[in-house]
Amino acid sequence: METHAEQGLAVSTITPGRSQELVHHVISLLDAAMHQLYRKEKTAQGTILKAASLLRQQIDPPAPQEAPDGRERLLAWQARKVRDYIDSHIAGPVLVADLCTLVRRSEAHFSRSFKRTFGKSPHSFVVRRRVELASQYMLTTDWSLSDIALRCGFADQAHLCKHFRQAAGQTPAAWRRAHKSHDENGTPMAALTQSPALSPEPLLLTGS
Repeated sequence: METHAEQGLAVSTITPGRSQELVHHVISLLDAAMHQLYRKEKTAQGTILKAASLLRQQIDPPAPQEAPDGRERLLAWQARKVRDYIDSHIAGPVLVADLCTLVRRSEAHFSRSFKRTFGKSPHSFVVRRRVELASQYMLTTDWSLSDIALRCGFADQAHLCKHFRQAAGQTPAAWRRAHKSHDENGTPMAALTQSPALSPEPLLLTGS
């Protein structure tokens, strides 16, 4: 029969995923415990506790620990999937819960990973994308600001103005006039959208 030390070595090599091997080891431990109880050995309690611990790990495996250095980020495919979802739903509500479902992460873990990946919270990122889309519409269409606000997911024109001014340092109307005049003077459109105040990256313009 295995000694107590040998049993401990065997137990330490078992992982929750190896269920069949785990069951055999648990049975072996319980058999050993029965012999120890029969001989009134004090080690029986420890052996039974180890068997119970193995079963508990199999039924409820511990959650994976997050990186201690706090550097976890979204994987490339996750970041791409989240960004595409935001861009294709920009005109309506974008819920963090829906983004979490896309990449199968808890809300707390997702929010941390998102910020480390994109440099902004999910809410701030969505607002920024809406402002960037609004700037493109202002340069490429003659739509009213109220119409643009609704197409970009803002509640109304005032909501657009508030966030646009925070991002660009100008009201939408002033920014539009300035950049429209540059465009009429022959400035390439690419140069306009790459201005320091607003540098929108390509958006998936659906529902426009």
